Amino acid sequence: MNTLRKNLVIALTAAGLFGATIGAQAQTAAPAEGRPALTAEQRLAKKAEWQAKAGERRAKMEQHRAERQAKLRDALKLNAQQQPAWDAFVAAQAPQKKGERAGRGDRAAWASLTAPQRLQKGIDMQKQRTARMEQRLAALNSFYAQLTPEQRKTFDEQAKHRKGPRHHGHHGKRAHA
Repeated sequence: MNTLRKNLVIALTAAGLFGATIGAQAQTAAPAEGRPALTAEQRLAKKAEWQAKAGERRAKMEQHRAERQAKLRDALKLNAQQQPAWDAFVAAQAPQKKGERAGRGDRAAWASLTAPQRLQKGIDMQKQRTARMEQRLAALNSFYAQLTPEQRKTFDEQAKHRKGPRHHGHHGKRAHA
């Protein structure tokens, strides 16, 4: 009788675990509560809306960049001989246009690559980014060499406070946890 009771307890426990597993799978398969699943047409409409706003965001970022450059140029009080180096520096700092960037390309093409091919492609893209940074450094060095010691001090001070495009929104010091 004792063995029968143990087998019944084991069977009920197994059935309970199985039921909990099925329930958890059903919950994860359902869309998030409060948010209905989007149809393909709705997803396309959302994507088109996001892309339309992306143009506005790019224009706004370009305007901010031009304002920062004008502020720096005014603070440096450049003379006529320094202007060509400034122009080359500004041109080198301009972000690449969408077609110039080395992206992953088509997701299907990326997914069809083997792991070593994807890693190699990632290394190649990193080399292109490094070459772009070296071009920026060369333009910066050429411009910096044209500056007086006082202008260099001003440039260095302003460059300390400049946040890159991936760091906006975090002004001031952050507490470390």
